[in-house]
Amino acid sequence: MDQNLFNEICLQQLTLSGVHEGESVAVLTRGDERPEYASAFMWAAQKLGAPTFHLRLPPPASVSGAWAVGDSGLGSNPLAVEALKSVDMLVDCTFLLFSPEQFEIQAAGTRILTAVEPASLLARLMPTEELRERVEVGAELLAKAQNMRITSPHGTDVTYRLGVYPTISEYGYTDQPGRWDHWPAAFVFTGGADDGVDGAIVLAPGDVLLPFNTYVQTPVELRIEQGFIRDIRGGGGASGLDADLLRSYIESFDDPRGYGMSHVGWGLDERAHWHGLTQFGGGMGMELRSFYGNVMFSIGPNNELGGPNDTPCHFDIPMRGCSLYLDDELIVDAGELTMPEMRPADRR
Repeated sequence: MDQNLFNEICLQQLTLSGVHEGESVAVLTRGDERPEYASAFMWAAQKLGAPTFHLRLPPPASVSGAWAVGDSGLGSNPLAVEALKSVDMLVDCTFLLFSPEQFEIQAAGTRILTAVEPASLLARLMPTEELRERVEVGAELLAKAQNMRITSPHGTDVTYRLGVYPTISEYGYTDQPGRWDHWPAAFVFTGGADDGVDGAIVLAPGDVLLPFNTYVQTPVELRIEQGFIRDIRGGGGASGLDADLLRSYIESFDDPRGYGMSHVGWGLDERAHWHGLTQFGGGMGMELRSFYGNVMFSIGPNNELGGPNDTPCHFDIPMRGCSLYLDDELIVDAGELTMPEMRPADRR
């Protein structure tokens, strides 16, 4: 993307995030990654009268081949953490989520925006106040619920006991002290009780495995008891390649907590494309987490919700065509949101 255009969309983002004269903004990068992001956000901060600086961490000392969440690169650098705690807003171009350092920075009142997706995707999925309102309607519903049930034509039938963990909304910008969000994003989620997820989930072709950034090709059956996956196998007589890959990846962390069930919720952005992985490489699949009517469940850490599981093994799995019930009320009906207040204007 042309740098001048990228500057302008970053200005739109910081304006939505409430940056104004007298606030301070830091941009965090790592190694040689995303220098143009740092330039664009600092230009935007200056246009809004906010003092700004760029903190660039060294690259990781080694590459393990696995996405080990929670390794921020800040763990041995308390001076950097203190610098980031001192600003009003941090633009995170590294992905700090799940790290103790991010929680410490948020606790100091710094609001955080993660921006790691390709610039052209950031432009297409620019957040809006209207989308935020619809996401917050979903968050209110989810926060009141005590039980969730997810079903699908492929055999999914799983229940989550809710009410233990907070509900989180992501709508792509952050204007409140201590709040984190991810650009782009449009979904809501919470977590089931640590021992309160039971049933079966059947992944079907076209569902999404993140961080593999691939689509499921062969059915996968997950048997879940008391909040943990007890069995992973190929479904419907299929060869089980995707099941083997999923199982092998979790096993590689040598951490039984990698089988724990984490957050769960649904997406609301009608502009986000299910086929997005075929268009944008190099990101983290945020478009797939957000596409309208997907039901997404997560495996692994739940410390972002205040839970005890901080395993570095993490999956987000958006699924198509599922139905989701809150306290027996149908909220997502085979991929369509049932409440007009959560739908875009042309679907009401």
